[in-house]
Amino acid sequence: MRRKDMRRKIPSTTALVSFEAAARHESFTKAAHELSLT
Repeated sequence: MRRKDMRRKIPSTTALVSFEAAARHESFTKAAHELSLT
């Protein structure tokens, strides 16, 4: 696999923060509330 292709597979910081909040709360709804998302 080329290096350029590997870069595309790394999630954005926003995605990682969202995933971490969902894991911590064990709820996407609670994570969305914490992150002020609807």
